[in-house]
Amino acid sequence: MQTQTQTQPRAALRFRVLPSTAYTPRLPFVVFFPRNRWPARVWCTAAENGGFLGEQKQLQMPHKKAYPFDEIEPRWQRFWEENNTFRTPEVVDTSTPKCYILDMFPYPSGAGLHVGHPLGYTATDILSRYKRMKGFNVLHPMGWDAFGLPAEQYAIETGTHPRITTKQNIKRFRSQLKSLGFSYDWDRELSTTEPEYYKWTQWIFLQLFKKGLAYQAEIPVNWCPALGTVLANEEVINGVSERGGHPVVRRPMRQWILKITAYADRLLEDLDELDWPESIKEMQRNWIGRSEGAELEFHVVDSEGCDLGLELSVYTTRPDTIFGVTFLVVAPEYLFLSSLASEAQHDIVFQFVSCFLFLLMPLGFFGKKVLSEVEQYREVALRKSDLERTDLQKEKTGVFSGSYAMNPANGEAIPIWVADYVLGSYGTGAIMAVPAHDSRDHEFALKYDIPIVRVVIGTDKNHHNREPYVDDGIMINSSNSSSGLDINGLSCKDAAAKVINWLEITGYGKKKVNYKLRDWLFARQRYWGEPFPVIYLDDSGEVVPLPEKELPVVLPELDDFNPTGTGEPPLAKATSWVNTADPISGRPARRETNTMPQWAGSCWYYLRFMDPKNSKALVDKDKERYWGPVDIYVGGAEHSVLHLLYARFWHKLLYDIGVVSSKEPFKCLINQGLILGEVEYTALRDPQGNLVSADSTVIRDNYYQEKVPAEKVSKVGDFYVIKDDPSIRLIARAYKMSKSRGNVINPDDVVSEYGADSLRLYEMFMGPLRDSKTWSTGGIEGVHRFLARIWRLIVGPNLSDGSYSDGSVATDDEPSLDQLRALHRCIAKVTEEIEETRLNTGISAMMEFINAAYKWDDQPKSILEPFVLLLSPFAPHMAEELWFRLGHQETLAYEQFPEAQNEFLKDSSIVLPVQINGKTRGTIIVDESCPEDDAFRLATQDKKLSKYLLGKTIKRKIYVPGRILNVILDQQKVSQ
Repeated sequence: MQTQTQTQPRAALRFRVLPSTAYTPRLPFVVFFPRNRWPARVWCTAAENGGFLGEQKQLQMPHKKAYPFDEIEPRWQRFWEENNTFRTPEVVDTSTPKCYILDMFPYPSGAGLHVGHPLGYTATDILSRYKRMKGFNVLHPMGWDAFGLPAEQYAIETGTHPRITTKQNIKRFRSQLKSLGFSYDWDRELSTTEPEYYKWTQWIFLQLFKKGLAYQAEIPVNWCPALGTVLANEEVINGVSERGGHPVVRRPMRQWILKITAYADRLLEDLDELDWPESIKEMQRNWIGRSEGAELEFHVVDSEGCDLGLELSVYTTRPDTIFGVTFLVVAPEYLFLSSLASEAQHDIVFQFVSCFLFLLMPLGFFGKKVLSEVEQYREVALRKSDLERTDLQKEKTGVFSGSYAMNPANGEAIPIWVADYVLGSYGTGAIMAVPAHDSRDHEFALKYDIPIVRVVIGTDKNHHNREPYVDDGIMINSSNSSSGLDINGLSCKDAAAKVINWLEITGYGKKKVNYKLRDWLFARQRYWGEPFPVIYLDDSGEVVPLPEKELPVVLPELDDFNPTGTGEPPLAKATSWVNTADPISGRPARRETNTMPQWAGSCWYYLRFMDPKNSKALVDKDKERYWGPVDIYVGGAEHSVLHLLYARFWHKLLYDIGVVSSKEPFKCLINQGLILGEVEYTALRDPQGNLVSADSTVIRDNYYQEKVPAEKVSKVGDFYVIKDDPSIRLIARAYKMSKSRGNVINPDDVVSEYGADSLRLYEMFMGPLRDSKTWSTGGIEGVHRFLARIWRLIVGPNLSDGSYSDGSVATDDEPSLDQLRALHRCIAKVTEEIEETRLNTGISAMMEFINAAYKWDDQPKSILEPFVLLLSPFAPHMAEELWFRLGHQETLAYEQFPEAQNEFLKDSSIVLPVQINGKTRGTIIVDESCPEDDAFRLATQDKKLSKYLLGKTIKRKIYVPGRILNVILDQQKVSQ
């Protein structure tokens, strides 16, 4: 072990050698180094550290501090907190324009923040600081969506009350956010777990109940016995819970449901008015899924066509294809599935007994076998998530129900199948299958040998194409004299209209508008959530809403949070709380033991931030009218459907009852991208241990992967290869940060090493806000050096003892035209980029300014001060310190943001030809109003021109501003 140090008083630190591969043991070792100094490098031989491919590994040591961020940042954070710098007054001047900037409600997990989280928070903080400096009243709050399953699961595992862990997590999150200098109004901090808050969540539920928008129904749900709760479809992956990987089954359960479908049309139509990404609006349109079509009634019949007294309703958007229906499909959870299978059983027994009486027993068994197969298929299908079942790449499976239905258009008996690619939650839970014109039906028909009848042809009239034809066209094979329906030769649109009219006349169906959107399952069988403000009367079972004066219904204390195992929620254990009395009649009653889902509290928090201390109303009308709606809402795209859709639904209810004054809650939506972990390099080895290039065509499943340290990798063209063997290409990929991959970077570590301003600036400089980006420690070092350059430019170099002088190096000199132009171009660019949230290019503009400023002979205060104000939204700690050193005693948080002056934005530079004795020898760049002396000085400084002038006597100069400079030399002197 060697270190490049000298013999001096020493300090010992214990380091841990990073393994070069996933299989190398970690080896501790001690390094001695002089006080306050780091060795240039520390080497560890391959033998000592099991290095990759026999090479040495260089350990990265902490860099030298470039400027005193560790002193500056805590000082200004204390100043802001002690002076309530960013507190938004309860009463503001409503004649002043407002800007409400909001981050999506974070869930405070025990893991704390990683460097991906501050991306959106930094962007909203820059916008907030900018808007304050532009004279706006700014509302920029923060709070916590803290109810939910993760906290409850942790409580079950550790025996710690979820309230305790939630408060600890909030404290950690708050501390981390404050360390990054975000300008939140912490006086408005909220948590969904506080009774003062969820009192109004319960109040909103009562309004929904009174409007008939909250009801109870017994529906199939995703029940997870291990977690003891119902899970949403998106919380189930491959038949197991997303959290914990526990088995999930479908079972009927009585649940509270919110009728979001009542607002489907408004939720759809009002999207057009929003300044949201078009991709997000399209996701919501698809989720709502409005379609126009028809609902048809198919009579269930036996194989001989005899009506069995059952009807099967089907919704279709293509009634024009009714003659092409060759089978029906019902979902495994179809409500009357058992009746269909039972009818089949009776029918089979009846037919065979009529012919062969002595086969009664075996055929009775066969009928039961049909029913059994259906039930078995149903059980398997219901373990799958909706996403699995509707995957277009999935092989279609199904089972014949044993029953038939009559096609009303042609009177033919068609089989009824059960298949999991049909969902019980969409339409009626049954479809009419037209295999000639639907790809899923076509695949199913081919597998089970079901007839395929083509009834639509395109303009090319290709009758023989084996693939399903799914576009519009002309109807064929679509006429029946018995039914009186003839649509041959019509376009699909005209045929659909004629079929709907025929259905309504004959009573076989009607026109129908349908939605993919389902009513919102609004109950969870868990403890850590908002209690419902309703009771059930013991004598009648009637549901009674509690009077508003009884709110909040406070969540009772429990020591045992474990699932009951019976399906009853944990709250059922709080018997003294459950058993109550109707506050109006005094009759004995029981409380609801389900709790609201985690989405509940996050549906309306943006309103409470406007008026967080109000005990009389959800929000004061005047405050809501001023602050609403949210002007800029920033968060991840993963919440673009459910959270935003639910919040819009509640907001529209509140609009209808006069609580809010706007139809929509969020005017502008911005989705920030992900920050991925650092690029990981992976080599492949074959079973014999030989390295294999990642682009090889012979890669097999039995090859194994081996991580390669970044220092062993080089880039050749578009590929990454092993330095010592460039023929071996590597897999280079950045992954989403996660504890399981071990690629999470803690912002606390980054702040300690580089400072909060460096982290803020780097996350904005990595690329466009909306794009995903890859973390690079080398990148943040570059931004840190940029901030250090700003520091040295304004404060000056450090003194011999490492400290810095007080004040700055700014002068009171009048700025030059070049300096003014550089400043105002920077102002114009940064202003434009902040307004358009192109924050990375705004930082680039400031870097260009600093490069120019380092070439100046002096640094006028009138130039530096506006630049510091430009910097302040991005790097507020350094900006505040520099502002103070420039002679100001007050915070710059409310200083006016600089405005670019047009007179300095015009590019008046020209290329001026320079002649020597009438012959053009070169050109110089000058301002079009440049005086003769300045033009001549520039000419003498030009390397190409100066050789003609050096040591020469000038007879005279001819200067035409903006046109030419001609220097006439004394020819006699030249000849001598």
